[in-house]
Amino acid sequence: MASTDAANLTDRVVLVTGAARRIGAALVRGFHARRARVAIHSHRWMKEARSLQQSLNAERADSAIVVSGDLLDLQALAAVVNTTIKAFGRMDVLINNASTFYPTPLGSITAQHWDDLIGTNLRAPLFLSQASAPHLRATKGLILNLIDIHAQRPLPEHPLYSTAKSGLLMLTKALARELGPDVRVNGIAPGPILWPDGGIDESVKAEIVSKTLLKRSGSPEDLVRTALFFATDAPYVTGQVLAVDGGRSVGW
Repeated sequence: MASTDAANLTDRVVLVTGAARRIGAALVRGFHARRARVAIHSHRWMKEARSLQQSLNAERADSAIVVSGDLLDLQALAAVVNTTIKAFGRMDVLINNASTFYPTPLGSITAQHWDDLIGTNLRAPLFLSQASAPHLRATKGLILNLIDIHAQRPLPEHPLYSTAKSGLLMLTKALARELGPDVRVNGIAPGPILWPDGGIDESVKAEIVSKTLLKRSGSPEDLVRTALFFATDAPYVTGQVLAVDGGRSVGW
């Protein structure tokens, strides 16, 4: 699948989880712009997912579908993959992007927090990858996991989230070993790209950005370019995690 030919994603099939908005939607648009067919997974943001699908199909007919499913439901995970295969007949790239993120200070953690944060950030990528593996083997495909720079250095008051992302980092390496030589598995670890939906204090933003080596935040397009690199220009790269963080992980 890998090539420097800009058109080499034509009719390839890319499934992106959590793809109705934010980084997921940017990834969908980026791959679609390279003429891939896209499966837009969403659970709660179906209106936005349908709008994105309509926009992409207006550009190129029958090039985008919406796949719904609760990633905490193991049966739904297999259905997400099966729906994609039924619609397009193949799968070339699985991007595990969907994530939940919120603080869980020690002393306040509940079993529900565990099920949610571990479920979306670690368990779902594992079982989606397992369900996708036969199809990706057939196409010599790629799994991309959206991790986090805090997989290696814990984010204060986010012990569960940091642990889940650390597990996803190891899962990336383990799946690369299990699925080679047919399927490549890599990860992208974003730094300050998009701020949380609930907002964040401007002084905190400034402090985070100040700790990057480039002294600025990134954009979703930075992640899109990295994902496209793995999909088109990195045929001999597997089991690797690339930080896209402006040097934040160096300048802690």
